[in-house]
Amino acid sequence: MKVVALLYHDVVQPGRLNSSGFAGHAADECKLDRNTFREHLSSISRATQRPIERLRLPLQMEGDERLLLTFDDGGVTAYTETADLLEEHGYRGHFFITSDYIDSPRFVTRQQLRELQARGHVIGTHSASHPARIGGCRWEVLLDEWASSATKLADILGAPVTIASIHGGYFRPRLAEAAALSGIRVLFTSEPTTVCREIYGCTVVGRFCVRRGMSAGAAGQIARGDKLPRAKQWLDWKLRQAVKSTMSAFHAPTAQYSAAID
Repeated sequence: MKVVALLYHDVVQPGRLNSSGFAGHAADECKLDRNTFREHLSSISRATQRPIERLRLPLQMEGDERLLLTFDDGGVTAYTETADLLEEHGYRGHFFITSDYIDSPRFVTRQQLRELQARGHVIGTHSASHPARIGGCRWEVLLDEWASSATKLADILGAPVTIASIHGGYFRPRLAEAAALSGIRVLFTSEPTTVCREIYGCTVVGRFCVRRGMSAGAAGQIARGDKLPRAKQWLDWKLRQAVKSTMSAFHAPTAQYSAAID
């Protein structure tokens, strides 16, 4: 099975970048205003002429390419903005929640998560605390990040939470191993690929990251399967990986929200 998953973050009112989710320049670079996001949805709809799907488990590995829209962090506009815009097009999203921030200012509440689930959206974990470099966490910390977050969300939703996403592009196989041991069955990364892999019993799925400034047309082209914009994302991702590797050799992570977010 191949999956085209687009990675979005917060969708905010124009000029209100700090109204939802994490604050700071790196986080803001991944936020879109609602008018731009509506244009993205229209472009994707015109370009693909096929439905945005909900992830269903167990995954069926055969069949045509699947198209998914995912949203990281769990900012409050997942409920107040994004879900409404998705539903205008008949779409449902996959919202990955940083569980330690539930009920905090600028983040979703327990009740909002339950309502999103009842409306047909998929809820997954985005770790518990959003550590700056999750791939570098000690093993016991990594296990707790996945397990405690999945357990908290399951208690809120009344159903097991078995999908997750990684922030910052810091994928390592040990992340999939720890996720699988914590009951996660599907793990989304920010590697721009459509090929799914099985690692330690966990299905690892790549995503194409949408940043502020990406045109609606480009989002539609990626969703449709055009090779050039997908190749550009791949090259950009490889460059970012090289930069991160160089920086990590000289600097320990100090900021909670990585400056190289993916």
